[in-house]
Amino acid sequence: MAGKRQQKGQDTATRILDAAERLVQVRGFNGFSYADVAAELEITKASLHYHFAGKAELGEALIERYATRFGEALTQIETSPIDAAAKLDAYAKLYADVLRAKRMCLCGMLAAEYRTLPKPMQNAVIRFFDENEAWLEAVLVQGQGEGSLAFAGSASDAARMIVSALEGAMLVSRPYADPARFQATAERLFASLSSSSALAPSR
Repeated sequence: MAGKRQQKGQDTATRILDAAERLVQVRGFNGFSYADVAAELEITKASLHYHFAGKAELGEALIERYATRFGEALTQIETSPIDAAAKLDAYAKLYADVLRAKRMCLCGMLAAEYRTLPKPMQNAVIRFFDENEAWLEAVLVQGQGEGSLAFAGSASDAARMIVSALEGAMLVSRPYADPARFQATAERLFASLSSSSALAPSR
């Protein structure tokens, strides 16, 4: 009996996280309340507080779960027998899939509200982007080593550019409800990193 209660509690927590994640990706963290989640799931606000003491704790749990899921996807890409350029394409697809679902990157939405977030959430958002940039930096170094990618400056700077460009492309594509706009930006961005299109160094 205790096992069933525990399972039910886990199911309720997952449902809360699912609903809150969607609301953040569509409205932003400041655009929803516990009352919105409770109404959507047809549960009491007391039940929400039982699983997540406050909205800040819910926000931290959301980022942790999202970052873990994103990290697992990056690991899957990393271990695939493909070259660095294909890994970059697969990385952009993670963003594109979110956009096609008419949502935004969770941490991208939170970054827009960064100043109003509790400190633990701010730290978690930065950690998410740091981890993405570190992963991209490794891919860029791989591509440079295998001769498939070329870029000016450091791999770290290029990784930051990629994250900034893709997050920005998602944001600008959103009002047009046109994922093709995002895809075109990603393709042009990665084409500029291809060794075949690299510009000769200035004299």
